[in-house]
Amino acid sequence: MELLHMELIWKSALDQANAVVDGEISATELVHAHLKQIESQNPFINAVVQTDSDQALHRAGQIDRAIRAGESVGPLAGVPFTVKDNIETADMISAIGVPDRRRTVPDQDATVVNRMKAAGAILIGKTNCPPWGGGLETDNPVYGQTVNPYDSARTAGGSSGGQAAAIATAMSACGIGTDSGGSLRYPAHACGIATINPTPGRVPLTGILDDMGNLGVRRDPRTQAGPMARSVADLSTLLKVISGPDTGDPGVIPFTPQVQETIAPDELRIAVQLDNGEVAPSRETIATVQAAAQVLSENRAAVSNAELPDEGMSLIKGIWRSYGDEMSAKELYEILGAWDQYRRRLSTWFASYDLIIRPVNATPAPVHGTTTPDALYTVPFSLTGWPAVVVRCGTSAEGLPIGLQVIAHPWQDRLAMRVAMTLEHHLGGWHKPALR
Repeated sequence: MELLHMELIWKSALDQANAVVDGEISATELVHAHLKQIESQNPFINAVVQTDSDQALHRAGQIDRAIRAGESVGPLAGVPFTVKDNIETADMISAIGVPDRRRTVPDQDATVVNRMKAAGAILIGKTNCPPWGGGLETDNPVYGQTVNPYDSARTAGGSSGGQAAAIATAMSACGIGTDSGGSLRYPAHACGIATINPTPGRVPLTGILDDMGNLGVRRDPRTQAGPMARSVADLSTLLKVISGPDTGDPGVIPFTPQVQETIAPDELRIAVQLDNGEVAPSRETIATVQAAAQVLSENRAAVSNAELPDEGMSLIKGIWRSYGDEMSAKELYEILGAWDQYRRRLSTWFASYDLIIRPVNATPAPVHGTTTPDALYTVPFSLTGWPAVVVRCGTSAEGLPIGLQVIAHPWQDRLAMRVAMTLEHHLGGWHKPALR
């Protein structure tokens, strides 16, 4: 029976919820199995930085009793989840990799955590991130470095690297991370899992700290919270659970705009992109993009090569400068104006297409300490606010995952997920890493 429990932790979050509701496994047994996986694998990966087994098992018992009583338990009944350490959790330390916060314990959960719990999911831990939750390498002076599950010499990505590594190794069934320029997408690519950086205004940031230490404030409109999982189908449910307005984040739209999300496959217009003009993609990355383009062509989509008119690298460097104290009000005003012009220019270009397919990074996960921002292919879509799904579509000769982005127009998140599911089905999606 214990072997069956350990096999179930590798299933999707939705499959795990169904197993709990159907009586194949209890929520208590499922939580125990994930805690055992953390005990077994975390010493090698260093992805999970805090756990609360007592509270998790208490909540699991409540779920089990509710199921026996025939009560409604939610779409994620009994599913163990984790969150990035910059997401507040009541009674659990949120250090965010900052020494001065080693003992910081929030008194309430972030909205996204509350919503996961209300859907029946069970919080079992917090995951590692760079200091203040921002950076391309998941390493900090409090908890140390998170390694890639497929090769410990390589990065798990950042800044949601602990979250991606925990999910890839079944220490967690799913969870929530954040993204300002690629912090959901790059770790998902590096660790071979799925994620979506949603349309801005869909998911509240209440109770989430950005990489400048601001709590629940949209100082940087690039910052979003989004789900991470091993399957795209899980993302769809998770995004539905955590989306919608709350009383704390006025940046969330109180309704979902009416957009066309059910475009027929033979009506889809897809732009395929290989190179960001900064760092050339590896041959394996190119081959993965070409394989995805072939799949979509065979599904009758109109696929064509079409590079972005502007990758926004000069703009993003100006925005990074604005984080410091050396920029005048006039310079900041000019940056904001350039940002608006950039969005207009790319929106005009994107009007000819429904979706974009492109790499997440120029290469698979690099060796620790060698990541360069210019190799990321994620930046433009943080600047424009377009939703982007990442799904594993290939594998390097070294056995490293290669993820691709599926980018859609604002509020067409589900269209992007639907096409990502097609790629996942044909190109394999997540693969279990070889563990110690």
